[in-house]
Amino acid sequence: MKLSHQMPLIQVEVPTAGFLEDKSILDQYNARVKEVYNDNKHLKILTFNDGLVKGSNTFSIILMNKILNEQGSRVARQSDLERLIKINPDCLKGTFEDNGVVLRSGEDPNSYLAQDLIKWLKHRSGKKVKLPVMIPLTELYLENDQNSNYGLSFKLKEGANVIYTPVLNEKTGKFSSENVDEKTGLPNKLGSGDRTFYTRDSGLSGLCLYWDLGLYSNGDDLGYSDSVGRVVVVSGEATQKNLDQYVKRLEAEKDRQTKAIEIRYKKALSTLQKTN
Repeated sequence: MKLSHQMPLIQVEVPTAGFLEDKSILDQYNARVKEVYNDNKHLKILTFNDGLVKGSNTFSIILMNKILNEQGSRVARQSDLERLIKINPDCLKGTFEDNGVVLRSGEDPNSYLAQDLIKWLKHRSGKKVKLPVMIPLTELYLENDQNSNYGLSFKLKEGANVIYTPVLNEKTGKFSSENVDEKTGLPNKLGSGDRTFYTRDSGLSGLCLYWDLGLYSNGDDLGYSDSVGRVVVVSGEATQKNLDQYVKRLEAEKDRQTKAIEIRYKKALSTLQKTN
C-alpha cells in the first residue's frame, strides 16, 4: 500500500502513518460504494488527484477503515494524529482529517442518528448511557438506512472503545498540544494554549482535526467534504503501550540532546571567559 509523507509512529518494526496515495484502494472503496451502498452520494466523495486520495467525511472514513482492515491497516484515530503532531507539528497543517463522532444527547443536530447510537450504547452496556462520549470512526460500521437523512446509519462494533470525557461539553476554548490525553487525543482541559477546541451542547457531531490544528467537535453536516480532506492510514499496527512508550522515548531523547547542548555551551562559554 502506498502512503505519502510517511512518518514512524514508533520504531522500524512498528507502524508508520501517512496520507493514502494508493489508487487501487480507492478503486476497491468505490466498488464497495456501488455494490453495497447503492452509490450513496455521501460516500462518493473521494477523488484521486496529484497522487493522493483526497476528500473526507464521517461516512467515507468508516467505510475506508473497513477496507483497510481487510489489508491489515486502519485509518488514524485522533490519538494517532496527536502523536504525529508531537513528532512534526507541521505535518498535518493545511488539511483536515475526520476521525470520530461526538454524542452529547439525542437532540439535534442529527437527532435520528444520535438516538440510534444511544440505543446501541444502552444495548451493549445494559445500563443508562453516560454522556458526552467520543467514538473513534474505527469503532463503527455503516448500515444502509432509508430513515436517515444520509441514507446511512452507524453500527457499533463489538467491544468498541467509547470514550467518556466531560471536556466535550465545555464551551469552545483554547488548549495546548502539551495538555492532550495520549490515549484519547482530546484536551485534558480548556483555558489556554495556541490551539482551539470547538464544541457545542447537544446532538451528534463529527470530530475533525482541521487545517490550522484546531479540533472541531461541533460540525453538524456529517456528509461534508472538500479537496483538502485526507485519509491518514496507520500501517504495521502496534499496541497502544508501544506507541506510548515510543513517544516517551522520543521526549527523553529530546531532553538528553538539549542537556548535552547546554553542557557544551557552558563549557565553551567558560573557555571563552578564561581566554579573555
